Amino acid sequence: MGYYVQVEQGVNLYVEDLNPEGNKTIVFLHGWPLSHKQFEYQFDVLPARGYRCIGIDWRGFGNSDKPFHGYTLDQLAEDIHHVICSLQLDNFILAGHSTGGAIAIRYMARYNGYGVSKLVLINAAAPVGFANKENANQLLHETLNDRPKMLQGVTDTFFFQYITSPFSDWFFQTGLQAAGWSTAAIIVLLRDENVYADLSVISVPTLIVHGIHDKVVPFTQAKETHQKIRNSKLVPFRYSGHATFWEERDKFNQLLIDFIG
Repeated sequence: MGYYVQVEQGVNLYVEDLNPEGNKTIVFLHGWPLSHKQFEYQFDVLPARGYRCIGIDWRGFGNSDKPFHGYTLDQLAEDIHHVICSLQLDNFILAGHSTGGAIAIRYMARYNGYGVSKLVLINAAAPVGFANKENANQLLHETLNDRPKMLQGVTDTFFFQYITSPFSDWFFQTGLQAAGWSTAAIIVLLRDENVYADLSVISVPTLIVHGIHDKVVPFTQAKETHQKIRNSKLVPFRYSGHATFWEERDKFNQLLIDFIG
């Protein structure tokens, strides 16, 4: 079922809540420029295995409200905290992909991991989002001048494995659901913010999943994140780019189930 949670006056986040009676809860934070819909191939499987799966669209993306402000790691983490408190979640698994991974890391540091028993970082944009500021500025320029062309370029670099034309279209349309200004603002966030100081604060068991062919966040960054989070395990995905959750979905889903225990 889907519903909205107010995180500040005039800003409501969309929440997809599957199998609310499930015995263990996984909260999924999507990547840029997508929405909770990117986890379709987890939501098809995990609720049937007894898990409660919650997908949250960040402000500016998917079905959530799209204000002009609030696109910082602190604010996005605060939004997630509002949702978690509103739903009275406890002892749950927090899973974040790409920028969603950076938001999850900031949530862990800022709120002392409130309610989180285990953390899953999926091709996380950590410790930095853009190692190359020139690339960020180029992407920003494209976003502000021809967002569809930019999204097509992102689609082309996201995957290591072959994707069909209909799948490419679906991915592209999901990206278009976001607002132009929020899409641009997250590029600025990824260019100007980082989570170096947050990593050493994390103490819960952490699973780091990363495609070795990732062209968006290089695998070397996953190694660095693994070194800085003390209770972490890094699992390389040998046949994936930036979309391990889809490219090797059966392996990914089973790994998640094994990790949750």
